[in-house]
Amino acid sequence: MLLTIDVGNTHTVLGLFDGEDIVEHWRISTDARRTADELAVLLQGLMGMHPLLGEELGDGIDGIAICSTVPSVLHELREVTRRYYGDVPAVLVEPGIKTGVPILMDNPKEVGADRIINAVAAVELYGGPAIVVDFGTATTFDAVSARGEYTGGVIAPGIEISVEALGVRGAQLRKIELARPRAVIGKNTVEAMQAGIVYGFAGQVDGVVNRMARELADDPDDVTVIATGGLAPMVLGEASVIDEHEPWLTLIGLRLVYERNVSRS
Repeated sequence: MLLTIDVGNTHTVLGLFDGEDIVEHWRISTDARRTADELAVLLQGLMGMHPLLGEELGDGIDGIAICSTVPSVLHELREVTRRYYGDVPAVLVEPGIKTGVPILMDNPKEVGADRIINAVAAVELYGGPAIVVDFGTATTFDAVSARGEYTGGVIAPGIEISVEALGVRGAQLRKIELARPRAVIGKNTVEAMQAGIVYGFAGQVDGVVNRMARELADDPDDVTVIATGGLAPMVLGEASVIDEHEPWLTLIGLRLVYERNVSRS
């Protein structure tokens, strides 16, 4: 069994693979203050109840793959793998790791590990050219060429960030539930804000993706657009450019990178 861990700024997603199949997954909050020992206890609590794993931490885990956008959490997870999974091969995505995807950026080290991992999975599952739209703390748009190269992207404020900003900066506004309203034209303040978020972000996705596709390919219709991230379902039904929805894209990419660095080494 392969344990994959994708640490984002707000949430951490964990997935358990049996071969190519994801058989279990968990989503927890990301807390940069957690120590390695606390993370180990958390992992034991999540996995100890799974029928395919043993009660002891590490039982049934044959490999670990980790990517993180939070350096302090990556440091603690490195310590977790050393202290609690010492005999288990572990791949932490950082400079020097083989991904199979060339990074055509001014400074490749600046690109978030999760964005590169998403590109790896996009190339494997759908080929290029492709655009990955990841709805997380930020909404990121990542471009993959027809030759499978990571060529760059766009970073925009995420849905939750925008909702929080409205609640903080609007004197008569408040934080609202992220839900689709009854109609575009809201009949009350909450529905008006929900419409602004849902349809505003759908319009943003359509606009940004269309512009990226024109730069990425001679025929924009050749570009496959893949949505992922925890907040993707909010926009899927309204954005017209999305071709595929793969909620576990990053975890699949971690599995592929693990195989390229351990199983095939």
